Amino acid sequence: MAHEVQNFNLDQKFDFTAGIKKSIMTVLLIGAALLVVGIVLAMMGGGHAEEGAEAGGHAFHWYQRLFANIWINNVYFTGIAIVGVFFFAIQYAAQAGWSAPITRVMLAFGNWLPIAAILMVASFFLMGHDLFHWWHAELFDKASPEYDSIIDGKGAFFYWPMEKGTFPIFYIARMVIFFGFWVFFFSKFKKIAAAEDQLGGTSHWFKMRSWSAYFLVFFAVSSSISAWDWVMSIDTHWFSTLFGWYVFASWFVAGLSSITLLVIFLKGKGYLEMVNENHVHDLGKFVFGFSIFWTYLWFSQFLLIYYANIPEESVYFIERLESDVYGGFIFVNIVMNFVLPFLVLMTRDAKRHGIFLKLVCTLLIVGHWVDFFLMVQPGTLGHNGGIGFMEIGTFLVYGSAVALVVLGGLAKGNLIPKNHPMLEESYHHHI
Repeated sequence: MAHEVQNFNLDQKFDFTAGIKKSIMTVLLIGAALLVVGIVLAMMGGGHAEEGAEAGGHAFHWYQRLFANIWINNVYFTGIAIVGVFFFAIQYAAQAGWSAPITRVMLAFGNWLPIAAILMVASFFLMGHDLFHWWHAELFDKASPEYDSIIDGKGAFFYWPMEKGTFPIFYIARMVIFFGFWVFFFSKFKKIAAAEDQLGGTSHWFKMRSWSAYFLVFFAVSSSISAWDWVMSIDTHWFSTLFGWYVFASWFVAGLSSITLLVIFLKGKGYLEMVNENHVHDLGKFVFGFSIFWTYLWFSQFLLIYYANIPEESVYFIERLESDVYGGFIFVNIVMNFVLPFLVLMTRDAKRHGIFLKLVCTLLIVGHWVDFFLMVQPGTLGHNGGIGFMEIGTFLVYGSAVALVVLGGLAKGNLIPKNHPMLEESYHHHI
């Protein structure tokens, strides 16, 4: 390795100080307090939770709003975690050199995956019956007045090989398989990375490249199916052939924004000396480009459904656009996730300065949470949803917990892959 690269401290480790932990815990406690206030208000009948109101054809109860919020944040932060691993794998599969010093930052987000797996599986067992309309046996009973032929036709996708309306074994099996393989690949990447730091050489880089290719193939399939299972099946009658891509795009922009924020945070603390404005510019280009890609998918899905005007397709947007609760958030979603990022990051200089990227990335992380809010709440809560203390509190609790886990994992190993064969290329990276 060249002398000028050796001048940097390649053995540095992130020091997860008590001060940083205290700041995150403060946000977590504020979130917990807001969540408690939101729960109390919901129990008292506040915030759209009207006594005797109907949601999905059944009497509405305050705890259904809490369940919907937990599910939104489970899915959203699971996506950010797996995108960190996905973006890490892309760097190796594509033989990218520019990103060598920040690959460990990407991989650190995968530390949330084991916790996400537990939360998702437990949440489904405890809350699935209230969240997913298809988990009601009477929908599959032809003698029942609530029989639904459309949902009955889709029943095998959830229940096979068991009887429809009993326990969705096929659904939960997919969830366990996806998380099992995601955690497996993440653990494999960590193991190879640790061996590379200790032993050096290029063999570990080639091994990481091979495993990354395997992971990307599995991720391509599992990310789409998980989007159908965890989000699209909430609106059981509706479907979109674009939906897997759409959810991936929303996850990807939020994950890229989180990675960029963490890199800028570490730079501000004196870490990652090799990372300069050229690397930051590349991250800014990814955030800028894929926010436009998300918008392209949003508009493509909306325009085709609007133009065809087929009732079973257009109902998805009608119940959101014409709702007093959700109608305004459709436009908030577009402004936060496209208009403002597009205008702010349009210039070259904006992509190279931390202050603009911190503003836009924070906006996008919140904005894509709003995107998932719009995907989940209308189908689970109907007009009983909205954004209030409960939603803000749950988001802050989950976000703080993820930050603690990600930074804790980052502090356990080398911050820079010191034996990465492309560090020299990254050092000379210029755009």
